[in-house]
Amino acid sequence: MVKKETGLSAKDAEEQVVSLANAGHSPSKIGLILRDEHSVPNFRDLTNKTIQEVLGESKLLGDIPEDLLNLIRKSVMLFDHLEKNHKDFSAKRGYEITVSKIRRLAKYYSKKGKIAKDWRYSAEKAALLVK
Repeated sequence: MVKKETGLSAKDAEEQVVSLANAGHSPSKIGLILRDEHSVPNFRDLTNKTIQEVLGESKLLGDIPEDLLNLIRKSVMLFDHLEKNHKDFSAKRGYEITVSKIRRLAKYYSKKGKIAKDWRYSAEKAALLVK
């Protein structure tokens, strides 16, 4: 495997991550921007840290992990859709599956200490989190 030379040093890449996070980009979006615009194929290989670790050091990480928050956003959209379309049973099943994924992921994150041990999903709390 041939390593591609990047234009950024490790320190410059970390500064770029912090500035992109301050601009409102999510950690996954930051990785894509670094890959596409700055020719950083793998941030971890360059800096020996993950994007999450750099954001944690800068206190720029959110309270809820990104993947869990994305599932919560999806559930809120499906819940709003179901309020308008009561007979859409395939959307109802999709909502139930999404809520199940949220609960399993929340259980995992509470064991790992990334969210509070008593954190529970509810549709009302989810709507407040997303807005």
